[in-house]
Amino acid sequence: QVQLVEYGGGLVQPGGSLRLTCVASRSIFSPGARVWYRQAPGKQRELVAAITSGGSTTYADSVKDRFAISRDSAMNTLYLQMNSLKPEDTAVYYCNAPRSDGSYYYSWGQGTQVTVSS
Repeated sequence: QVQLVEYGGGLVQPGGSLRLTCVASRSIFSPGARVWYRQAPGKQRELVAAITSGGSTTYADSVKDRFAISRDSAMNTLYLQMNSLKPEDTAVYYCNAPRSDGSYYYSWGQGTQVTVSS
């Protein structure tokens, strides 16, 4: 499987902003949505935001109006603009493209750590 690489995380103060980027090591046929997930210590991975090939977006209630997902026209690069960050946004952030059967088109990458702390 082709792996994804996420970057752009870091340490930021509450109220700050970060922009995450996700790229694939090579392009593969992967129709459907692209999704950002996050996993905080001791918690399950959760969906943060998703974008379809048509540009429709979905957000978790906890990040709505603060985060914005976008992608390039070829769906090769995925972005997550995170504004008004809160300590509860601290997590490792991952991206992937889910299949209808629950599997994923890509192997999971290492993720990028986002830490929100004063």
